[in-house]
This record gives sequence, C-alpha cells and structure tokens, in this order.
Amino acid sequence: MTRSIVGVLRGGTSNEYTLSLKTGAEMLRVLPEERYDVRDILIDKNGMWHLRGQPATPARALAQVDVVLNALHGGVGEDGTVQRILERAGVSYAGSRASQSALSLNKIRAREVLQKAGVKMPRAITFSIDNGLNTAEMAAVVFSQFGPPYMVKPPGEGGSHGLLLSPTIAELPDIIGDVIDAYGTALIEEFVRGEEASVGIIENFRDEELYALPPAHVHKESPHLLSMHHTEGMLRHSVPSRFSYTQKLSLADVARTAHRALGLSHFSRADIIVAPQGIYLLEVNSIPGLYPSASFPAMLESVGSSVLEFLEHSMRLAKDRSR
Repeated sequence: MTRSIVGVLRGGTSNEYTLSLKTGAEMLRVLPEERYDVRDILIDKNGMWHLRGQPATPARALAQVDVVLNALHGGVGEDGTVQRILERAGVSYAGSRASQSALSLNKIRAREVLQKAGVKMPRAITFSIDNGLNTAEMAAVVFSQFGPPYMVKPPGEGGSHGLLLSPTIAELPDIIGDVIDAYGTALIEEFVRGEEASVGIIENFRDEELYALPPAHVHKESPHLLSMHHTEGMLRHSVPSRFSYTQKLSLADVARTAHRALGLSHFSRADIIVAPQGIYLLEVNSIPGLYPSASFPAMLESVGSSVLEFLEHSMRLAKDRSR
C-alpha cells in the first residue's frame, strides 16, 4: 500500500513558536506510520526552513509532499505567507486560503467584517503611532466611549501575546503606550465579564456543512487570558460544559456565522464570552491548537472523535479542494 506523504509545518517566526511546536508534535505523534510518510518541516524563529533537521529551501522541503498540515500559529502561518508559498509549490494544504487567514488574524479588519455580519463583539477603539494624539488623549477618547476595565492588545498577534489589562483609566495611557511602542497599533477593547467558551467548527463533518463541536468551558487561574496559560499548561477545559441548551445553540450559531463571514475553510475555533448581557465573540482562529492542553482536542473527544480523525478529515478536504 502506497503511503501518502504528509508535511507537518511547525515552528515559525511568531510569538506562538512554542505552541506551534506542541501542535506539530501532536500531529507527528498521532499519524500512523503504516499509512503516512510524515515529514517534519520546521521553520525556525529566523524564518529558515528545515527538513529532517537540515536547512532546506521551501521548494526542497515540499518536494513530493502530497498534503501539508499547517501547525504554524500566528505570524507567517496565519498571515497568508505560508499559504502563498504552498500554492506556488502546487501542494495541497488543510485550512484557509491566504487572504482569509490574514483577515482572521487581523483583529481590526476582522472586527469590521464580523460586525457587519451581525456578530456581537466588545466595544473597541484602535489607535496607531500615526494618530497624532498622545496616550493621555487616547485614553480620554476611550473613556468617553466606554468605561474600565480595558483589554489592550496588538491587532495582529494570537495566543494572547501582547495583551494587557488596564483595571482603571489611570493605567490606560501607559499601557496604550507600551503596546503602540511594541507593535505600532493598539486595540483597546471593553472588558466583558463572563464565562469564556471555545467552539470548534469543522466543514463537511458528520453530514453537516458546518459542524459545531460542543463548546468547551475555559477555566483560568486569573481574570484574563495570558500566553503563559497556554505555554505552562494552566488552562483547563470542561467538555461537556455547564452552559444551558439555549446558550450552546447560540454559541454554535456565533461560531458558524463568524466562520462564514470571514470566508474561512475546513476548520476554525471561535473564542467567545458568555456574559449576563449576551454572548460576545472575542476572536476567531484559523489554525486551532491541537496540543494536549488546548480546547480543540477536548471538544473532539467529547463527540467520540479524535485528533487523528480530524487530521484525516482535514487532509481529505485539502485534496478535494485541489481537484
């Protein structure tokens, strides 16, 4: 029996390098050797590609590969860069196309699209280094629109990197300045108090066009999500969750609407807040984490599925798109 050659892309230049290594490692672990010839393709923090531990050009690393599984979280893995490389190489890959991936990663552009689609999101204001206001003036503008606490985040980072909490208006100018100095732009969002949920979407799965996995209730050790919760295994997920039946239906509807509005392909994961005043979408990830403490594997397990079944289904979607 001829084995399919599967390239697993992991690493990358983003702040989510460690998470990507973990997702890639899980992909490599679960794909059975008797069915797949799996190639570990590493992109290091400097953007250099490696095949079997040796530096290689993208063309060489991708030679003869039948399909690629992208485990690159953030950065070049989700901003369209890697997708364009794969398309130029003529290699099938699981996940969204370049422009849709980039849209999902850009929190400012994604917000505009999602809100036009009727998705409820926390109120937010964006400032850049070119706004012509000092940070005190920026903070005053924010305060005139909505009160504290505030979440301040860069618009193009995932995994909660660069995210800072401002409990009161007093801290906001300095925090805005820190984020703009580091990233050039700051997105200031109202902090919505509630329970956090993740909802996975899989296309054409179990006879449904957009199959919504049961929501995972995300438990955290602090009132806001920091990147260390991922890297240090501090996140816990409850699936099945204690959300009501009506809440679960609403969560699934929000995740499906977001997936469609952003034009994503094959799969996605929506991060949502369930608050007393309603359900708010925080963001949508085009490359769900599959590392052991991530929510997506727990959601798969809750419906009797597995990371392996998900990967094999994703590879079929990738090959069907290329036909």
